[in-house]
Amino acid sequence: MSGGMKDRRERKKGYCVNGWHSVRTKLIVIMILLMGIVLTAFWVMNYALLSPFYESRKVKALSQAYDSVDGIVSEDMEYADGQKRINDRGQLKLDIIDENSGISLYVFTVSNFFGELIYRFEYPQVDKGQQQIVEDLTQNYLYSSGEEDQGMKRSGRRLIRSNDSYNVFKVYDSRIGTNYLELFGELESGSFVYLRTNTQNMRESISIFNQFIIYTGFGVVIMGVLAMIFFGNRFSKPIMQMTNIAKRMSELDFDVKYPVTTRDEIGVLGGSINMLSETLETTISELKSANNELQKDIEKKIQIDEMRKDFLSNVSHELKTPIALIQGYAEGLQENINDDLESREFYCEVIIDEARKMNKMVQKLLTLNQIEFGNNQVNFERFDIVALTRNIMSSVTLLAEQKEARIGFDREYAPIYVWGDEYMVEEVVTNYISNAIHHVDGERRIEIAMEERDSVVRVRVFNTGKLIPEEDLEQVWVKFYKVDKARTREYGGSGIGLSIVKAVMDSMNQHYGVKNRENGVEFWFELDRQN
Repeated sequence: MSGGMKDRRERKKGYCVNGWHSVRTKLIVIMILLMGIVLTAFWVMNYALLSPFYESRKVKALSQAYDSVDGIVSEDMEYADGQKRINDRGQLKLDIIDENSGISLYVFTVSNFFGELIYRFEYPQVDKGQQQIVEDLTQNYLYSSGEEDQGMKRSGRRLIRSNDSYNVFKVYDSRIGTNYLELFGELESGSFVYLRTNTQNMRESISIFNQFIIYTGFGVVIMGVLAMIFFGNRFSKPIMQMTNIAKRMSELDFDVKYPVTTRDEIGVLGGSINMLSETLETTISELKSANNELQKDIEKKIQIDEMRKDFLSNVSHELKTPIALIQGYAEGLQENINDDLESREFYCEVIIDEARKMNKMVQKLLTLNQIEFGNNQVNFERFDIVALTRNIMSSVTLLAEQKEARIGFDREYAPIYVWGDEYMVEEVVTNYISNAIHHVDGERRIEIAMEERDSVVRVRVFNTGKLIPEEDLEQVWVKFYKVDKARTREYGGSGIGLSIVKAVMDSMNQHYGVKNRENGVEFWFELDRQN
């Protein structure tokens, strides 16, 4: 395998993106890793920090509840039957705190009667069983000392906040395996307040929440993967589309364009590729045009060489007969084959006639050569085609009478103005009429007609006589081509006249043609009536 073929195969492989090397796959993997790291970090922080945070918020809630209770008791405390009591409005406020905060609330007074603590509950109304429970829970907080604090720690109580008004403890009830937060303090009214909230549900909530994170994390990852596949396709599809455009550009196909619908980087890149495609197309088009012109020049040179060869061959053929006649008759005169005056005059007439024919043919060849190679510049002017035709008819009247031909013209003296090179058009009309006179037969009738068609005038020259074989209709315009060689030779035709017609009409970019009619042949050409 050659190096070039190997390189092309390498490049073709480069257009195919492996799954693991795809930008879309990389984006999906990176996003999965990022989401996994975020979810793991969130789960770890939740597991390690949520419990202390929750506990601190609960302690703050207990402190706020204490302040609220202290204010309510101070405002809504009244005396009835010689005793202090909280009025109904205060009772309602305390009920709201108790129900809405998830905190068990007790307000009571304690008196020491001969060494025995007597509890009187101001809120709520409790039965003996509830009163005994509260007494058991709070008696350790009354008149406690430092040694008693150490005993509390050993019993599962730990002081976590303390000020002049209250203390907050974290309590573990080993009997039921539950954690509590308890606040015990003295109000400005002299009453004691005991607040208790369960923190065990916090741990359960954290556990449930962590499980929820795990479950939702998987769901988020799956949804993220689907979203990344969708958005990855949105980003990778334009890239693959531009890759395909680049591939087709490498195959010189510039018809496909990237539809720019956004103004982001991808849209700018797509616009740049479209601009590159247009630039390459223009450049290659210019190169192709230059190559085409070069090819035309080469073909033209080849054609000129062929034409030169044909020209030499045809001219040699056409001149051979008159030269032979001139030579033969000149030698006859030199050798005095016939001494009488009439024979010598006949010989001289043949020589002069053949020389005239050769001169005429050379003049036509020069004219044709000038027209074909653009040496004879076309001068467009406005002239009367009717007047031009009548002038030519007058000049060929004698020749027509010799052929016993009748020439008819369907136009009066009303002028018809056309645009063209008057000298060249005169050459065309002359060739058509001369050709008709030389080939007229049968009724020996020649008809010249002019037909006005929109922006052009069609000039038609018809003569009765033999039809042109269908296979020869397109060949009559070729130099030296003769349908009836014997008859052409009779009137001195060289086969160049119609070639001149073709060259003239081509130089003016006008239409011309020939067709057989029922009893003869019609030649025609067209000229512009408008500028």
